[in-house]
Amino acid sequence: MKPASTSPLLTVLLLTATISSAADKAAGNLHLSVVDERTGHPIPARIHLKNGDGEEVKTTDHPHHKGHFTFAGTFDLQLPPGSYNYEIEHGQQWSMAAGTILVLPGEVTEHVARLRELIDITREGWWSGDLHVHRPIEHMQLLMDAEDIHVAPSITWWNQSNIWRDGRPLPEDPLVRFPGGRCNHVLAGEDEREGGALLYFHLHRPMDIRSPNREFPSPMKFLAEARGHSRVHLDIEKPFWWDAPIWLASGRIDSIGIANNHMCRDWVYFNPKRGGEAWGKPRDVKRLRHPHGNGYWTQEIYYHALNAGLRVPPSAGSASGVLPNPLGYNRVWVHVGKSFDRDQWWNNLRAGRSFVSNGPLLRATANGRLPGHVFKHTADNPLRIDLAAELFTRDPISDIEIIKNGLIAARIPYSEWRKTGSLGSIQFTESGWFLIRAITDNPITFRFASTAPYYVEIGERPRRISKASSQFFLDWVRERMERVNLKDPAQKEAVLKHHRIAEAFWKEKVSQANVD
Repeated sequence: MKPASTSPLLTVLLLTATISSAADKAAGNLHLSVVDERTGHPIPARIHLKNGDGEEVKTTDHPHHKGHFTFAGTFDLQLPPGSYNYEIEHGQQWSMAAGTILVLPGEVTEHVARLRELIDITREGWWSGDLHVHRPIEHMQLLMDAEDIHVAPSITWWNQSNIWRDGRPLPEDPLVRFPGGRCNHVLAGEDEREGGALLYFHLHRPMDIRSPNREFPSPMKFLAEARGHSRVHLDIEKPFWWDAPIWLASGRIDSIGIANNHMCRDWVYFNPKRGGEAWGKPRDVKRLRHPHGNGYWTQEIYYHALNAGLRVPPSAGSASGVLPNPLGYNRVWVHVGKSFDRDQWWNNLRAGRSFVSNGPLLRATANGRLPGHVFKHTADNPLRIDLAAELFTRDPISDIEIIKNGLIAARIPYSEWRKTGSLGSIQFTESGWFLIRAITDNPITFRFASTAPYYVEIGERPRRISKASSQFFLDWVRERMERVNLKDPAQKEAVLKHHRIAEAFWKEKVSQANVD
């Protein structure tokens, strides 16, 4: 009798099983732990793990997002043999661990990364938040623990998407409090359309902002609707969005994102076809060159708003979940006190008792006062304000800069500041504003810190209103009006109505100008 032959299909299955078994035996197992160097206790962290070819290691066992994943202090991964490069972080106040791990075939590789708390500014009363978050709400507790961040509202409705639309019940209380005082409000929203993006916080139900047209209805419709709710907070996600002058003119904005998602951990977003800025108002890329040009353009626009007499505090957001940023890469630090209070955090954000950062931690005082303070003075003699700062940075910094009325008033070499902690003084003979910033020498991304502004009121003209800055926004509004592309006359008129209101506002600012 002839022996039974093996079918082609069975041969393939047997061969596949043999190869798979051999691969499993050849693979190694990486067991990695992250601990507090001082106590030896495990701490949650984020890891950027790549193989020898520079390819990221992905896992479905932990919250993963575009180049990194987060874990509760330890993980096990089966990996092909080879060398793996890693970077591990736990927020802005801790050291970063980096190195190479060799995974051997068929063996367990044990690796312990030790992080050290370099500074703790929560003891000074500073607490951080990220206002632009697109991560799954079920991951937020681990993400906030791993990034050491206390405020991170989740954007769960965003134009056409809304996680509550298909039968998912709305929470009775949208504010989720995690151990350690960390707060995650799960009903934040984003209205993003042709004129840019507005962020909505503290609403108790999503707004229906769906529209097949990116120009109609005007975002001002929803902005006005949201203002009818108590405690709502409205944020301009980036200053260079086309509708920013319209939103600023409304007087309904609570903050504006000068540390925004174009500033990424390892690069800066750049769209050469649109002048660098997604679909926002383009910068002069010859004057403001990539990769730092976007950051300077963002700040220039913000300074124009301050020069026009507006007092809008800065904010920060990373867009983690959309852009490759980790949660909290861009964050705003708000002074609350030694005990964290979430409501007071938002109140003090609106008051400008804050600084923004994607790296350096810059805490400044002016005559002993925190940012946001308004100095009132008679016109009889110049007002002198003594400046001091505390600065921690992992990136090199050449200078600390004093910005007065939109211009660099002084550059203090970092080496000189380290000797005294003093930034000297600044004088005012008329009303204006100032802030302190530190821009790192990082060559691949715009990494910086900036305080919120201080304000100075002198004599009978308490606010400085610049004609040039007011004209800057007036010209911008008129340019934006020419870009409104709606074929339906009624829809176009409904949108342009809001632009005309803003045009009148900025024309009035030009006529009220008391400088340049």
